[in-house]
Amino acid sequence: MAARKPKVIVTRKLPDSVETRMRELFDTELNVSDEPMGRKALIEAVGQCDVLASTITDKIDAGLIEKAGERLKLIANFGAGVDHIDVAAANARGIVVTNTPGVLTEDTADLTLALMMATLRRMVEGAAAVQAGEFTGWAPTWMLGRRITGKRLGIIGMGRIGAAVARRAKAFGLQIHYHNRKPVSSRVSDELEATYWDSLDQMLARVDIVSIHTPATPATFHLLSARRLKLLQPHAIVINTARGSIIDEQALTELLADGKISGAGLDVFEHEPRINPKLLKMPNVVLLPHMASATVEARVDMGEKVIINIKTWMDGHRPPDRVLPQML
Repeated sequence: MAARKPKVIVTRKLPDSVETRMRELFDTELNVSDEPMGRKALIEAVGQCDVLASTITDKIDAGLIEKAGERLKLIANFGAGVDHIDVAAANARGIVVTNTPGVLTEDTADLTLALMMATLRRMVEGAAAVQAGEFTGWAPTWMLGRRITGKRLGIIGMGRIGAAVARRAKAFGLQIHYHNRKPVSSRVSDELEATYWDSLDQMLARVDIVSIHTPATPATFHLLSARRLKLLQPHAIVINTARGSIIDEQALTELLADGKISGAGLDVFEHEPRINPKLLKMPNVVLLPHMASATVEARVDMGEKVIINIKTWMDGHRPPDRVLPQML
């Protein structure tokens, strides 16, 4: 007799190839409408499945985990960030949590460089001017941006993505500075010719571009606080493709409006999907809809990692991408 397939509930629409393979391997219930699950639907889901294949739009807090049925043994997250999951509460209930690290690195790094270029060179503002019929011909002093080559880039969080951004930035002629819990290896530091700052405050006061690549944890909430944002030079720009909660968005908005920070390129927001209305009106800000990992290749790779984590768990082994509370 064939072993019982685990009941897997997928909370959002995934790439067709991923959903098809999940249906082949598991007893899978798909979200055909792709509407985010509300609280009631999530409670119902965790009460009847063995595996919840979640995404960032699902708030899986201690209260929800408390309502989980005895069957739920794995939360296989589609995404690298797990700040929407109470990993400690899950761990206490014997529920394994996994994520999909690594496969988002190159795409996120690409978009980060694109945001730097777009913000420094006023690309979105220029495109809007053309579409509005405001372009009347070349002029020596119109739509002037800033050169990227020669600028000092301050990276907050030199993990996989931070290092990938640094490699791209070095090719563009930027000088690499970074703040991390500890210095990277001498091999990586030598390759990138990177300057390490154990003091985030000191680094912020000296760089032209700040790029955030640290996970969202209680320790990184408002890491770029109002006080720290005020340390930036007036010509500096802020780039965020990590999580919105790492920046005090209200303080950033006020400093941008007052001209105390030159610009910002944001792919994530503190109260996502809501965005500060003042930010929407600012010409010196480039706003994107949380699309750093939005490539066909990345989303398929993410789905394949979810499948591997579920299959490994199903076979009685430790999933390769398990997340533990002490890792956060």
